[in-house]
Amino acid sequence: MSPTFRSLRNPNYRLYLAGSLVSNTGTWMQRVAQDWLVLQLPGNSGSELGVTTGLQFLPILLLSPYAGVVADRFPKRRLLQVTQAMMALASLALGVIAVLGVAQTWHVYLIAFLFGIGAAFDGPARQSFVSEMVGPDDLTNAVGLNSASFNAARILGPAVAGLMIGALGGGAQATGWVILVNAASYLAVIAQLERMNVALLHPTELQRREPGMLVEGVRYVRSQPKMVLIMIMVFFAGTFGMNFQITSALMATEVFGKGAGEYGVLGSALAVGSLTGALLAARRVRIRVRLLVVAALGFGLAEIVAGLLPTYVAFAVFAPVIGFFTLTFLSSANATLQLEAAPALRGRVMALYMTILMGGTPLGAPIIGAVGQHLGARWALIIGGVLTIVGVALALAVHTRLDSGLRTVLTVPSHPGSLFSRVWDNQAVARARKQSGSQVLESGTDCPVSGTLTGSR
Repeated sequence: MSPTFRSLRNPNYRLYLAGSLVSNTGTWMQRVAQDWLVLQLPGNSGSELGVTTGLQFLPILLLSPYAGVVADRFPKRRLLQVTQAMMALASLALGVIAVLGVAQTWHVYLIAFLFGIGAAFDGPARQSFVSEMVGPDDLTNAVGLNSASFNAARILGPAVAGLMIGALGGGAQATGWVILVNAASYLAVIAQLERMNVALLHPTELQRREPGMLVEGVRYVRSQPKMVLIMIMVFFAGTFGMNFQITSALMATEVFGKGAGEYGVLGSALAVGSLTGALLAARRVRIRVRLLVVAALGFGLAEIVAGLLPTYVAFAVFAPVIGFFTLTFLSSANATLQLEAAPALRGRVMALYMTILMGGTPLGAPIIGAVGQHLGARWALIIGGVLTIVGVALALAVHTRLDSGLRTVLTVPSHPGSLFSRVWDNQAVARARKQSGSQVLESGTDCPVSGTLTGSR
C-alpha cells in the first residue's frame, strides 16, 4: 500500500474515514447554505454573517477546555455518537424552519449557537480518538488523511450546495433543503462508529474526576515551548485569517457581483489546494518547526495577495494556494500536538488547540465582518494576512525566550519519547506522566513526548 494511505490498513479507521467523508460533505453543504440563508433574510449584510459565524464558534471558546476534560474521562467512541446526534438535531431544526419559510435572523443565531455546543464537545473527542484507532507510527498519516477527507468534502459540498440552492430558486427556502441533507449525513458517522471492532481499539485509561484537571492541562502545554509556539500561531491565523466563510461570501457578492453558484465554486477552489496539502502531509513521517513557520507565513502572504487580485477568475484560480498553506499548517500543528502529548493529557491538549483555533473565531469573525462591510472585502483579507504574519513573529519571539530559559533547567531525556519526569514538571503533570508510562508499558506502544525540547528544530 502507498505510504500516503497506510492508515487504511486498519479496518476501524476505514469505517471512520468513510463515515466522516459523508458527514463532512453535508457539513460543507450546510456552511454554504447557512451563509446564504443569512444574506437572504431582510436587512442582513456582512455584519450579520459575522455574528452568525461568531455565535457558532463561541461555544468552542467557552466549552472546549471543559470538553477536553470530558474526553479524557469518558469513552470517546460513545461520546462522539452523542455529539454527532446533537449537531444533527440542530441542523434538522434550522432546515425545517428555513423550508417552512419562517426563518428569522434570531432563529439562525440561536441554532448556530446550539450547533456550536455540540461541536465544542465533538472536537477534542474526535481529535484524540484518532490515536486510539491507529498507533503512533501511523498517527501523522491518519491526521493527514482526515484532512484529505475533510477537504475532498470541501470540494464537493459547496459545489453541490450552490447547485442545489440555484436549482431550487436561490431563496431562503432553498437553503433549508440543503441543511436537511446535512442533518441526515450525521447518521453515517454514528452508524460507522457502532460497526467498529472494539477489540482493535487502543483506548487510553479513563481519568477519574479530580480537582484541577483543566489547570493541569494548561500547565502542561505552557511547560513546552514547541506547543506554545504552535498555539500562538494558530490563534492569530484562526482568529484573523481563516474567516473564509465571511471573506469568500463578501468577495463573491460585493466585489465581483456573483451569485450562489460562483460562491460555492470559491469554496471548492480553496479545497483543491487544501486536499493537495493534506495528501502531502499524509506522506510525512517527521514534522519540523521550520515547516510550521513557513506554512503559517505562506498563508498570511497568500491572503494579502488574494485581497489585491483584480477579477473573480484570478481570485478563484489563486484560491488553491490559500488552501494549500492553510492545510499544511493546520495538519502539521495537529499531528505535532498529538505526538508530543502524553496520552493521559491528550484530550485536554487537543481541547486547548481547538479552543484557540476555532474559539478565536467569535473574536475575529465580527471584526473581519465589520471590516469587510465598512472598508471592503479586500481589506478584510489583507488585514487578516498581516495579522497572521504578526502572530508568527510573536510566536517565534516567545518560543526563543521560553526555549532558552527552559534549556538551562531541563533534564535531558534519555531518548526521544521518554516519559520520565523532568525538573519543570509540577506534581500534577508528573502524576499524569506516570499514568501515561503505565499505559505505554501495558499496551506496548510508544508515545513520544517532547523529544524536541532539547532545542532541536
